[in-house]
Amino acid sequence: MDRFQEMQTFCAVVDAGSFVKAADALHMSKPAVSRYVADLEARLGVRLLHRTTRRLSLTEEGAVFNTRCRELLSGLEEAEAEVSSRSGAARGLLRVNVPVSFGIQTLAPLWDAFHELHPQVRLNVELSDRVVDVVEEGYDLAIRIATLSSSSLISKRLARTRIVLCASPEYLNKYGEPSNPANLAEHKVIGYSYWLDADAWEFEGPEGPVNVKIHPWMFTNNGDTCRAVALAHQGIILQPTFLVGDDLAAGRLVEILPQYRSIELGIYAVYPTRKHVAPKVRALVNFLEEKLSELERC
Repeated sequence: MDRFQEMQTFCAVVDAGSFVKAADALHMSKPAVSRYVADLEARLGVRLLHRTTRRLSLTEEGAVFNTRCRELLSGLEEAEAEVSSRSGAARGLLRVNVPVSFGIQTLAPLWDAFHELHPQVRLNVELSDRVVDVVEEGYDLAIRIATLSSSSLISKRLARTRIVLCASPEYLNKYGEPSNPANLAEHKVIGYSYWLDADAWEFEGPEGPVNVKIHPWMFTNNGDTCRAVALAHQGIILQPTFLVGDDLAAGRLVEILPQYRSIELGIYAVYPTRKHVAPKVRALVNFLEEKLSELERC
């Protein structure tokens, strides 16, 4: 049996957390996935996974083997990428990590256009708002919306997005509009828990920087939830223009204190430092840079 297929199947099961989901991701049957993992364990003479009716988890041996498998599979991909880069053909599985709201609102409508341009590339797009370890978790590329610090990863800025303080007209009619950032303490505020300092908002005002301590009645780790709560007239949010820009343009949300600007974040593609960047990665970076350039005007 193909040892690389065994390793690829095992890693897919670990990533998916179940044999059924791994089978879907690999376009295989569940019995075939189970057989690959069972044969692998039999050949190695160790149990790699703890199996219960509710979840799978790695054994100590499985955790070690998982790390080594990913190194070997990554090496194989790099070897293939180096060879294929000579012809410039973009092909193979492209594993991408993207933030949840950005992935749904902005990127989802673009994937088919990318596939039309590069039909030999198979996309595996995973959504998560946590900062993943691109190398350790085996991603080819991740999209990050942040002010990036120094890193061993290659980063390419695709666009920018402005963070906007806003609420619905109905909320402002009922509670009034704050006249300065300090007044936010008197308002219903929805906090986003993934901000670096989730209970303090920073602005650049006419007289310089302003740091405001807020007291949210609600925290959430999802930008779409912030937006939905604001559209339901339940409070003030601080969210990026890629998420609330259409609502602002349509008047469903209103920018508050526009003279006090919040931070501006870059939208980056990040990928491991490699001597030879795979054509599939280069193709996606170039595609997104072109498609997202309109965000610069937001």
